[in-house]
Amino acid sequence: MARYEHLPIYKKSFDLAVFLEQAVSGFARRHKYGLGARLQSAAQDVLVRVVRVQNSSGDMRVSELNELRVEIEALKGLLNLAKEVQAFKSFNSYLHSSGIAVELGRQTEGWLKSCSAPRAPESRPANPQGGRS
Repeated sequence: MARYEHLPIYKKSFDLAVFLEQAVSGFARRHKYGLGARLQSAAQDVLVRVVRVQNSSGDMRVSELNELRVEIEALKGLLNLAKEVQAFKSFNSYLHSSGIAVELGRQTEGWLKSCSAPRAPESRPANPQGGRS
């Protein structure tokens, strides 16, 4: 298994999952068990997907990154819904969580670009035996 704890995107997604666990505990009862549970689940899904991306390679990594992008967008939508129905105890809680979600989206796009960029061909020695070709 590849190591992923050092990745900034993993750290951010972990921070968001922990923050939402705490924030949802402060939701009103009518939001806690529906929207709050969906928010927590979505943040956990993003965290798990980051691990999957790190442990995949090639075309599978690009596919996983595209799935991560979709999951982050869905999480942003749930965060906006929670803001609109005033589920968060404070607007600052929404700002903090949505800021992390936006940063996760940026990091995902950068990761996707680095995986999708064409790689330069490796240079080979002209003649490894030292003679003419």
